[in-house]
Amino acid sequence: MSSTVKTGVSHAEPARTGNLYRVAIVGASTLRGKDVAEVLSDRNFPSLDVKLLDDDESLGQLESVGDEISFIQSVRAEQFDNVDFTFFASDQECTRKNWKAAQKAGSAIVDLSFALEDEPDAVVRSPWVERQLGKGLTPELQPGPSVIAHPAAVVLALLLLRAQKAGAVRQVVASVFEPASEHGQKGMDELHEQTVNLLSFQQLPKKVFDTQVAFNMVNRLGDQSAPPLASVEQRMLKHYRLIAGKDAPVPSLLLVQAPIFHGHAFAIHLEMAGAADVDAMSQALAGEHVNDMGLLHNHRKQCKGINGRFPTQGR
Repeated sequence: MSSTVKTGVSHAEPARTGNLYRVAIVGASTLRGKDVAEVLSDRNFPSLDVKLLDDDESLGQLESVGDEISFIQSVRAEQFDNVDFTFFASDQECTRKNWKAAQKAGSAIVDLSFALEDEPDAVVRSPWVERQLGKGLTPELQPGPSVIAHPAAVVLALLLLRAQKAGAVRQVVASVFEPASEHGQKGMDELHEQTVNLLSFQQLPKKVFDTQVAFNMVNRLGDQSAPPLASVEQRMLKHYRLIAGKDAPVPSLLLVQAPIFHGHAFAIHLEMAGAADVDAMSQALAGEHVNDMGLLHNHRKQCKGINGRFPTQGR
């Protein structure tokens, strides 16, 4: 998000002064909404005004935006007047209900809820992957909504596109471990309560996951849980194909609900078409957004001469 971005939309009244933009965050009380506000502050996004919007349960709640404290207001059509960017970090129902009003008011739409991924003009995007592919970032947003790619799809795309620099990839098997935070604050609260109750031999709450996730890993949640893991897994693969390009290897993917609160974890097995050079692979994988590839060096002796197979784990 750069101060040079233009929406290509003219408002009846001036929406900003100079290069200062007006922003709205729908779902401001959610984990994603708070993350958006934090990123805007950390990146010094040139905002003239940031509106915090959410459902009736969160009205009047205080949230910090940078050095200022703001009240969360209700989501109404008039709230989008003269707004340049609207970030939808709400649940999918709220996004579908309100995004047209924001677009009609002249706002560019950034969807973090995945509710708009099947809209005709929607584009799934990952600037990190676009830079990895050497694509120039378009200075103007398209008329349709920009859907932020699933974070697990972004991680897989970055790693596999880099791995291809060290040689042809024959096969990829990836296990993705999903955190409770993907179900919002209620998911984290239930994991915490399950953990406490399990240790005290009490009945486990199962309103969110409809199964035991504390001290457990499952590849299928209970029937009353939404969304099912299978649909999330399909979304990961769909987004991966859209952002990584046709030449990227498609992984065999398994999504598992893990007893962790924040952050996806990955176990990835690469099988190369030829003998794997550990130094070349380490150099190819190194770079921005890769936290720890130290295990590559730990497996240096084991990997050399293993007929092109290259086991690796990372986060």
